Amino acid sequence: MAFKSDIEIAQEAKPQDIREIAAKLDLKEEDLDLYGKYKAKVDYNLLNVPTDKKPKLILTTAINPTPAGEGKTTTTIGVADALMKLGKNSLVALREPSLGPVFGVKGGAAGGGYAQVVPMEDINLHFTGDFHAIGAANNLLAAMIDNHIYQGNDLRIDPKRITWRRCVDMNDRQLRNVVDGLGKKTDGVVREDGFDITVASEIMAAFCLASDITDLKDRMGRIVAAYTYDDEPVTAGDLKANGAMAALLKDALKPNLVQTLEGTPSFIHGGPFANIAHGCNSVIATKMAMHFAEDFVVTEGGFGADLGAEKFIDIKCRMSGLVPDAVIIVATIKALKYNGGVPKDQVTEENLEALEKGLPNLLKHVENVTKVFGLPAVVAVNRFHTDTDAELKLVEDKCNELGVNMAISEVWGKGGEGGVDLAKEVIRLCEEGEKDFRFAYDDDMSLKEKVEAIATKVYGADGADFTAEAEAELARLEKLGFGKLPVCMAKTQYSLTDDPTQLGRPTGFRITVRNAVISAGAGFVVCLTGAIMKMPGLPKVPSAEKISVDETGVISGLF
Repeated sequence: MAFKSDIEIAQEAKPQDIREIAAKLDLKEEDLDLYGKYKAKVDYNLLNVPTDKKPKLILTTAINPTPAGEGKTTTTIGVADALMKLGKNSLVALREPSLGPVFGVKGGAAGGGYAQVVPMEDINLHFTGDFHAIGAANNLLAAMIDNHIYQGNDLRIDPKRITWRRCVDMNDRQLRNVVDGLGKKTDGVVREDGFDITVASEIMAAFCLASDITDLKDRMGRIVAAYTYDDEPVTAGDLKANGAMAALLKDALKPNLVQTLEGTPSFIHGGPFANIAHGCNSVIATKMAMHFAEDFVVTEGGFGADLGAEKFIDIKCRMSGLVPDAVIIVATIKALKYNGGVPKDQVTEENLEALEKGLPNLLKHVENVTKVFGLPAVVAVNRFHTDTDAELKLVEDKCNELGVNMAISEVWGKGGEGGVDLAKEVIRLCEEGEKDFRFAYDDDMSLKEKVEAIATKVYGADGADFTAEAEAELARLEKLGFGKLPVCMAKTQYSLTDDPTQLGRPTGFRITVRNAVISAGAGFVVCLTGAIMKMPGLPKVPSAEKISVDETGVISGLF
């Protein structure tokens, strides 16, 4: 049986004019900055207009990602469409895709099959230019640091203690480590430098946590970009860069309005890495969706519940006051068998033994949501034609043992109609589910205690170890007044541990924190584990090789 590609389905769709989508939210054309017929930016100042709407917030998360695939974004979009089919007014709030993964190996972030947001090509390629604006703000600060040093260095910045790196929204391993300032005296000071991918920039994380333009400007000013010869932090505010940085981001801060294939309004805005930053779309976009939806807003956190959901709750919710009413945990039979040790090329074969061995990964994420964070949850199994009744029954039984229902999701092939059962369970959870919401740790705990809490409660580790370098840096950050901030764990997405090869639900392990860095603009302390990289590289056969455009401007090969 031949299946249409995602881009073929998207290009055959007949989307509504974005002004018609906006009208569903009672938005007028003067509230919009139009970017063609099918996308627009919405003025965030509309959040200041009083509303009596109180929709339920649904968070979509997943098991640890595998090469077999899960379909978290597809599920998020599909369940919102399904809720609309059930007569519930719903909106979607998602992250924007980065060009790095689009041209690399991971692919885009616009959903798949018949559960997509459109215009899919635009969303995956440049969109409204938000990431370019974020990159420009990042690199403006970098330029002002080096210029300050060249012009006399009144702040006494130590060139060997500059922590701010330049960025570009592309997977380019050649730029990870560079030496710049070569040439004549007027060409700057020679020093080691490097590039991060734009979505790993602190600007992106702060941008997505800002409540308005004033807050964003303040956050830019708090960014620690370097240290002096006396070991004192130097901020973007000290360099008088934050005003110009915020000016570059003025229009980017407006959330982007698009639609699903079925015409459900969708805000897509921001996109920080989830294994380095908090992995959530912007607070402004989520609040905008909550401002205009009557019944439900469906959003997501990046990667599995150990990263995306934990950071959504412990960072985004803590800072914004948002609280999910229910959580969808996405899995596939194939991915669970992969967690049980089955090679990727054999995951379509029935294997109940391997499935049972891989199921603890799912069950740990269920426990994280229901027991650690106190939220009602449903497990959504993205069904494939190779899934057997026996395999589905095994997953359902194991979920039921934890007091959680399982719902089959077929939104990839059927759109909203394929998510009706899942949507009904979401509605039931919001009406009947028990919610005892809590964070994994308290603000007043030390930074090390916060790491220990995440490691033991969320990952299932026996504890956390800290290198001498990490111990010293955490102590220094607390002395500088950053001890009350939440922690953002930089950890592999592929495992509950800090070792990407440890699948399933490992036990008897410890998390090792090798260092820590302050993201004062974002408002958290990043604790580094494993070999997390802030500039990915392209694979041997990058997706870019398959992408092209014809003489009429039609793009092909994009998934």
